[in-house]
Amino acid sequence: MDDKRNIIMAVLLTGIILFGWPLMMERFFPDMANKNEAVEQADVPATDQVPAGTGSSTTGSTADGTDIAAAPASAKIRPLATVLRENPRVLIDTPRLKGSINLKGGRIDDLTLSDHTVDMSKNSKPVRLFAPSGTEDAYFSRFGWAGQGVAVPDDNTVWSTDGSKLTPETPVTLSWSNETGQSYTIKLSIDSDYLITSEQSVTNRGENPVALRPYGLINRKRDLNNIPPSEASTWTIHSGPVGVYDGAANYDVDYKNLAGQEPGFFASLFGTSAVAGTNSYDNDVSWLGFTDKYWLSALVPDDISSVEGRFRSGGSDIFQAEIAKKSPQIIGPGQQLKTTTRLFAGAKENAVLVKYQDEFGIINLDRAIDWGWFYWFEKPLFYLLNWLFKLVGNFGVAIILMTFIVRGIMFPIAQKQFASMAQMRAVQPKMKAIQAKHKDDKQQQQQEIMKLYKEEKVNPLAGCLPIFLQIPIFFALYKVLMLSIEMRHQPFILWIKDLSAPDPLTPVNLFGLLPFDPPTFLAVGILPILMGITMHLQFKLNPAPMDPMQKQIFSIMPWILVFIMAPFAAGLQLYWTVSNTLTILQQKWLYSRHPQMKEMMAKEAEEKAQKAAADKAAADKAKA
Repeated sequence: MDDKRNIIMAVLLTGIILFGWPLMMERFFPDMANKNEAVEQADVPATDQVPAGTGSSTTGSTADGTDIAAAPASAKIRPLATVLRENPRVLIDTPRLKGSINLKGGRIDDLTLSDHTVDMSKNSKPVRLFAPSGTEDAYFSRFGWAGQGVAVPDDNTVWSTDGSKLTPETPVTLSWSNETGQSYTIKLSIDSDYLITSEQSVTNRGENPVALRPYGLINRKRDLNNIPPSEASTWTIHSGPVGVYDGAANYDVDYKNLAGQEPGFFASLFGTSAVAGTNSYDNDVSWLGFTDKYWLSALVPDDISSVEGRFRSGGSDIFQAEIAKKSPQIIGPGQQLKTTTRLFAGAKENAVLVKYQDEFGIINLDRAIDWGWFYWFEKPLFYLLNWLFKLVGNFGVAIILMTFIVRGIMFPIAQKQFASMAQMRAVQPKMKAIQAKHKDDKQQQQQEIMKLYKEEKVNPLAGCLPIFLQIPIFFALYKVLMLSIEMRHQPFILWIKDLSAPDPLTPVNLFGLLPFDPPTFLAVGILPILMGITMHLQFKLNPAPMDPMQKQIFSIMPWILVFIMAPFAAGLQLYWTVSNTLTILQQKWLYSRHPQMKEMMAKEAEEKAQKAAADKAAADKAKA
């Protein structure tokens, strides 16, 4: 009866895991549950938010509290190429960034990343980060001044320029003057990576003092009803508004709670909610902006103590990050005010982020990568993996070498685990005697067993230690593979072209011979199958659990994990498969060092077979 109950419970558990896992994947790991979704903004025809000549109703580009107006519902959609031709522009040309600056409004609104392509196809276009207002994925930055009683440049201002191309060797200065004697300039310089420096200057040649607040902003259009699951913010990977305020990184605000649709993760956890439409920060704003999984735009003030930062929402699809001086700056006749702000716009490459962090004293810029709670462990793992990758030139080989290193470090622990298993086996006859003696008194039975453990110096939890140690390693590797752009689009061998994506080859469609793509739940690749087989062999080498229920669970666990791991990155599957293989070899070696353990297991297997034969004979006799 107990065996039947255990089997039924095992089957129910299997069903819950198999059918519940896809729902959990959708909720917590949408980037893997929807692996066929596009993950980058392609350079394709886009839509227009505001018809030409209607001003800037989508941008809300002042920093003095003016609301951001939503785009008219009747606004037309125009191709990107058309919008780029409408106004005079200054070209941007660096080894890693290409694009242009719109002289109308002085917007940096056209940026593509030369080193990163949308996908791995031969003719794939570079990833587009910024796009002009009036396009579907409008995303831009600009610098300006807010003030009352004085004319300031706005979105319709057409700036003059002293150059036609912004390069690392040739900065460009934008100039504009009003009719009351105030002259505004923005000197833009750029380095060979992803940093643009804006030096804002206003000179008052008028007769009266003026009060101005320099500001910088990043404006982004984001359709909350059409965000691909692979770009959605989850509890493991943050996407959306991000920044460092008062020395600490903040990932709690995302697009939906900024728009007032739902609270952030930590806000909902502690029963609070973000203020719909605006989130302001005035304590040492080190930087703020918008992040995707691999890309970042961020404003970095030169003097963090004198500025305030703010995220704002203008409806459901317009979002803005701003930094501005905390109070208006008085500029007397003949005086000049200068302000320096940096704009990071590019890929979240760890080495580049750390370089800027050290060179300019930008606090926690590397936290733009959402390493999470295991930051202290993930960064060393990333550095090790990246060093191995540079050493051997193949990311898959680097993962294999890292697995050898991890298993080597854990080998002493594995030896203790094996010794603990041997001790547990040695005391099992005494445990069975205690269980038989106190079968009607479970409390007394547990007390006697604990006393036995103490007398024999047996730790029943010692065998679980390597498993618990593997959990942070596995999670850290997951974060490294999913977040680090250094690992993006890295091939291994044969059919594995991208180790940060799931194994694409599955027997469900006869390895691509049948013309259909199976659903994510069924698309079990070769690597997760190998992982399941090696785990099954590993469990076969372990002593069988005494509890029948545990035995049933361990017997089906490898095959459940095959389906669970199928949507994860192939790099994780490779790590686990190699780790299982090394564990098998390690166990065989340890068995050779402890032949009594192997003999004990063989004896138990023989006794179990004899008992099963006796039970079958008794059952056959009863039927007869």
